[in-house]
Parts: sequence; C-alpha cells; structure tokens
Amino acid sequence: MARHRSRREVIRVYVCSCFGVTEQQVKQHAENGACTPRQIASACKAGTDCGSCVRRIQALLGRGACPRRELADQGRPVLSELESELDEAA
Repeated sequence: MARHRSRREVIRVYVCSCFGVTEQQVKQHAENGACTPRQIASACKAGTDCGSCVRRIQALLGRGACPRRELADQGRPVLSELESELDEAA
C-alpha cells in the first residue's frame, strides 16, 4: 500500500551525511550570506569531513546573487565593505 505524505511532512534531502545537513539548511545559510562552500562549512560543518558533498553544495549555491562575490568581481575589498554594510544595518 502506498504511503501518502501530508502537506506538513517535510521531505529532507541530505547534502552532507557526515553532519546531517540538508539542502534546505544549505539554502538557508546561503540566504543568510554564505556564498561559497567554505562559508557553508563555517556555518554548519558541511563539507569538512569526507568532502563528498562539496560539489553538491557548489551546485546549490550556483552563481546566484552574492554580495561578497559581487564586490570581489568588481575588484573591491570584500570584508571591509560587508562590515560597513552590517554596521549600517544594525
């Protein structure tokens, strides 16, 4: 007999099985400003053990809008610009 999922049931697709990190968690960290696999690793450890998930993380991040990447592409200092933006937001 087929099992039907309720609308509230969340389907978890794991990206990093070593640390139990899901696609949704990676996407949330990306929305919060993580633009690279290294920044994702800093946020949740994904990609820091066996490394088999790093390419999947890269695919999830894609080439979407990223303030740090945009600054770097313009040849501008990345960290100092973000710190000033964060100071202004606070």
